Amino acid sequence: MCLQRLTLVLNASYEPINIVSARRAITLVLRGAACVEEVSVYAVRTSRIAVPIPSVVRLRVYRRMPRQCRAVSRKNIMLRDRHTCQYCHVVFPRKALTLDHVIPRSRGGGNTWENLVACCYPCNNRKADRTPAEAGMPLARKPAPIGIHAKHRLAIAQGTACACSSAAAGDPAWNQYLFC
Repeated sequence: MCLQRLTLVLNASYEPINIVSARRAITLVLRGAACVEEVSVYAVRTSRIAVPIPSVVRLRVYRRMPRQCRAVSRKNIMLRDRHTCQYCHVVFPRKALTLDHVIPRSRGGGNTWENLVACCYPCNNRKADRTPAEAGMPLARKPAPIGIHAKHRLAIAQGTACACSSAAAGDPAWNQYLFC
């Protein structure tokens, strides 16, 4: 199970670019494509040696990464809003929340990061086809897009970084590399 732990991959410029399994990180290190920056307390043991599992690896050669525009999706909106209704400020399970358009679609509001928020069904029905100001329901936070750093930090905090996140929920050593 140690090979399913999560490892943060940094570019040569120390900017985080991905989260991979420890198996992939060890492969990158053994191929010479990356070097270990932080080591976890876990190790893979063979009959002769114990190979420490890296927590953070850095690529040796800079890879140009295109600017990643996070997709607007229900999952990402729920992640950004931390499964909290933005009107009544109560945390709900994912199934008990819906997406609400701050500016209703009937008034030209689109499906953008700045116009979608997580909302419980009663608040969504109460707001109806009005803006938050007209309904007298202020938002908890102004909706904004999330970047790669914030997405990784939120996913790790909620244990949804990948399918193997139950094996490892992120490492405190990552904090110095992730910025919101």
